[in-house]
Amino acid sequence: MSDVSVSDRLRVSRYLGLFGAVVLAVAAYLGGALPDSDLRTNIPRILARPLGPYSLAAWLVGTALMVAAWLLAGRAGHLTPRWVFTTAAIWALPFALAPPMGSRDVYAYACQGAVYDGGLDPYQFGASALPCPWLNTMSYVWRSTPAPYGPASLAITGGAVRVAAGNLWVAILLLRLAAIAGVCLTAVFVRRLAAACGVDEGRATWLALASPIIGVNLVSAAHNDGLMVGLCLAGLFFAVRRRPLASGVLLGLAVAVKATAGVALPFAVLAVVRPDRSLRRLLPATAWVVAGGAVAYGAASLATGLGFGWISALKYSSQTVQWTSLPTGVGMAVGYIGQLFGATAHLTHQTVGAARNVGMAVLAVALVAIWWRARGHDARRTVGYAGVALVAVTALSPVFFPWYWMLPIAVLAAAGFPGRWPIAVTAVAAFLVLPDGYSIARPTAAPGSLAVLAATIGALGWAAWRYLPHRAPVPAGAPTSGAPFGADLPQGDLEPTDGR
Repeated sequence: MSDVSVSDRLRVSRYLGLFGAVVLAVAAYLGGALPDSDLRTNIPRILARPLGPYSLAAWLVGTALMVAAWLLAGRAGHLTPRWVFTTAAIWALPFALAPPMGSRDVYAYACQGAVYDGGLDPYQFGASALPCPWLNTMSYVWRSTPAPYGPASLAITGGAVRVAAGNLWVAILLLRLAAIAGVCLTAVFVRRLAAACGVDEGRATWLALASPIIGVNLVSAAHNDGLMVGLCLAGLFFAVRRRPLASGVLLGLAVAVKATAGVALPFAVLAVVRPDRSLRRLLPATAWVVAGGAVAYGAASLATGLGFGWISALKYSSQTVQWTSLPTGVGMAVGYIGQLFGATAHLTHQTVGAARNVGMAVLAVALVAIWWRARGHDARRTVGYAGVALVAVTALSPVFFPWYWMLPIAVLAAAGFPGRWPIAVTAVAAFLVLPDGYSIARPTAAPGSLAVLAATIGALGWAAWRYLPHRAPVPAGAPTSGAPFGADLPQGDLEPTDGR
């Protein structure tokens, strides 16, 4: 490919994505997650609105254009961090100027901040207890539930509400600025972490920073995941640079925003030490990282008067039942199949609960196994294993939303993960939510869950074929006794090779 053709492709990609972002911003104005929009929404009700069909059409076209532009840039090659930073900023601008779209969580943040600013414990009281002055903007399901976020997140939301002084749009603007600050932090440290790991910085920043999910779900919807991702990448960077205290502080702050970042802590310990399996070197690194995390989280806790109450609030997230979570999708599918044979609809509730319990058990074992496998590797592989662990958490948790994917793909990008499936997941996830926050997973419950079940069965079958030892065929007339047990099994490393 000539330099001219690369330049042309990148130019087309940049302006195609900008056009898509503008179209999505129009969709937000026509039917986004506006304060007074219909809370009991579904596709027929959206289509019944005067501007509903135009909003849906703009969303579909805009998302398709942005996904196409992102993929085109990735295929063009020769990406530089500067080009990616500039392009991502251009794409983000329409979202920064548009109303919230893709989720109503920003209103929940504002109301949780109002609860905290009003002197109540947001880990004990939901938004309806104040009541929040903007309660009618929140989704019904979250009005009485406590906040599941860390003290740093609630400090930000409470501060935004206090500065806003009753003006909802000012509160949204401040929360959006906090999310944009997280995206900027991601931009700085995904490049630094990739460089520290010896990875192509251009590709890493493209994967982590320029996908359509960034504009819709982090900038426009102002999710606090943006700040968590930036802090987590910064913590891993300082771990790779073998500065354990700084790493622990940043990861502690990330956990104080949202708990998912805690998965990276054990891998930061491994990244701090040189490739060595000795316990003697691991213990001091653990002590320094844990000390830094404890100091950072403790400071956030003391400053806010909040502790670990978010842990008990996490259980309320299971109220959302969507097939986009792997165990939830499997449970739903088993329930639907049972109904075909005469079982009651209550079976689906039971199978979803059972599948989620199995998923959490598998996740616990998987996290330990991934960490154990990561021992003794260099920085790049250690960060890669951290990304795999975050993928496991995202896949096996009871719920999944597109913005949950931003942390795993950012860490995988910084580690130079060679597979293509993270790109496919990102592209599909971009289409999962409509402008007003309605999830496509809801009207596609049956086919979506059955597809998840089929994919799970296929993946388990492939894994069994790929990793379990196979008995070699015995030639006719060959002796079948006298050889030691297991001598007919293939010898050597049965682990997957690099890049598989």
